Amino acid sequence: MKRLVIALLLIAAPAAAQNAENGKALYAQCAACHSLEADNNASGPSLKGVVGRKAAALESYTYSPPMRRATLTWTKETLDAFLTDPQAVVAGTKMPFAGMPSATDRADLIAYLESQ
Repeated sequence: MKRLVIALLLIAAPAAAQNAENGKALYAQCAACHSLEADNNASGPSLKGVVGRKAAALESYTYSPPMRRATLTWTKETLDAFLTDPQAVVAGTKMPFAGMPSATDRADLIAYLESQ
């Protein structure tokens, strides 16, 4: 079932038009828990260089056991699926985020994160 959910989320890939400036404004939701400075973790891990990084790869952050077991690499597609519904992608993650319903907003946020 989990794979089906992930597959369906990946089909709804990020919107083609991406606006990193809008993504920067959307990042304010993330900034409460995540830094964009390398090795500066808060209640969540630093998101500096997150696009292309393997899940639970920062040695300086204590990830939840489910995130440590995840075999994900944070691509645009996996980030899109995770931002849609974190619990559907990594059941038991400690990230207290209900998800971002707008595909355009997710694409913009991912474009901004990719620029960091």
